[in-house]
Amino acid sequence: MSDNSFGKLFSFTSFGESHGAGIGCIVDNVPPRLPLSEAIIQPYLDRRKPGQNRFVTQRREDDEVEILSGVFEGQTTGTPVAMLIRNKDQRSKDYGEIARQYRPGHADYTYQEKYGIRDYRGGGRSSARETAVRVAAGAIADQLLKAALGPSYRVRGGVVQIGPHAIDRDRLDWDEVDNNPFFCPDPVAAQEWEAYLDGVRKEGSSAGAILEIVADGIPVGLGQPIYGKLDSDLAAAMMTINAVKGVEIGGGFALSAMDGREAGDEMRTGPDGPEFLSNNNGGVLGGISTGQQLVVRIAIKPTSSILTPRQSINVDGEEVDVVTKGRHDPCVGIRGVPVAEAMMAITLADALMRHRAQCGLLD
Repeated sequence: MSDNSFGKLFSFTSFGESHGAGIGCIVDNVPPRLPLSEAIIQPYLDRRKPGQNRFVTQRREDDEVEILSGVFEGQTTGTPVAMLIRNKDQRSKDYGEIARQYRPGHADYTYQEKYGIRDYRGGGRSSARETAVRVAAGAIADQLLKAALGPSYRVRGGVVQIGPHAIDRDRLDWDEVDNNPFFCPDPVAAQEWEAYLDGVRKEGSSAGAILEIVADGIPVGLGQPIYGKLDSDLAAAMMTINAVKGVEIGGGFALSAMDGREAGDEMRTGPDGPEFLSNNNGGVLGGISTGQQLVVRIAIKPTSSILTPRQSINVDGEEVDVVTKGRHDPCVGIRGVPVAEAMMAITLADALMRHRAQCGLLD
């Protein structure tokens, strides 16, 4: 009942807390004979790890993954793949003052009320530290999808807005994502965000962000028509990520303002089958993938841990002003990109396995 697992066929269960000995996961139903090693997984984790620039938390974690089971001689065996990432740079003393206080915007109050106990050190289980193991599980999903779908498959993401400042889509270039500290596909916007975030941090505050995650090379047919819709599964996956408060598929909320003649994705006959003239539905119709690019956007709220005093109460119901010390991201959405990419890959790997389990016998 504690819901620490995600996925139906390709699935993972995570464990660990922010300031515990380590975090980890067990990935189940990984097909056998898939090439896998720590060296394959580590580059995914390196994109997410903290302390890489001044715009993210300065907590120093190597995020080195250890594979404990499920791999033999460089290949998966078909048994559960267990992975561990040890915590090395905990500073629990930073949280001593808030042990009996509820930080605004955090899960402190809800955890205390639900369980009657909480690990206040960095938020414990509610910390975004847990997302590192999702990236490790996502690396396996990505390798599976590459093997199953070929070179046309790719998942990639970027930050398309920080605070009120959005990219110019006329300058969108996905190759720019790895050339700046923001995973930004617009090099001009990335430069503007530097000054903006420096100002936000000096003011003792934080900023939110919008991320866009796209997947290419996805076949027609993934997803179920009613309760296992691909877009609902993607939305559920993204909503499990810390600080996510909104999800859009394709045109999302903007579709409500479109004329029906514009919103529907018209089709024509192409050399290789049907061709869509637009992709307002984000690559999903009736809960099933169309073969077009999958497009998901997520809204991430500003980091709740800030230096500005905030009004709250403590466990005794007394009114207090809370100042959160420690090392925190001025915009937690930045490091959310590898996490959202991982959740996209995990959802697609699960959907592909479920599709082939149901329909593959007659292919």
